[in-house]
Amino acid sequence: MTTLPPCPQCNSEYTYEDGAQLVCPECGHEWSAEAPAAAAADDGVRIIKDANGNVLQDGDSVTVIKDLKIKGSSLVVKVGTKVRNIRLVDGDHDIDCKIDGIGAMGLKSEFVRKA
Repeated sequence: MTTLPPCPQCNSEYTYEDGAQLVCPECGHEWSAEAPAAAAADDGVRIIKDANGNVLQDGDSVTVIKDLKIKGSSLVVKVGTKVRNIRLVDGDHDIDCKIDGIGAMGLKSEFVRKA
């Protein structure tokens, strides 16, 4: 009998195979059976990419690729608006920034490209 590695998320010993994936029944975490060590090494490191697939970092400048309506306001962030000195955060809106004329706001990385 083959022993399966514990869950890298919660260290549960009750993992099982589901095709090419390993699954933890306690926390629901799924990871690749081929590289469990690589998955454990990447824990906590989140890579955020723009609409073109370029990796974004804190302090980068980005350009908005789509008109974005601001919820609760009549303002619109226009296509081509350049945003400088972004900060990457966890959450649905993964970019914190300050846009001239609008103020501080959160953007989704899928609506920007690296400048």
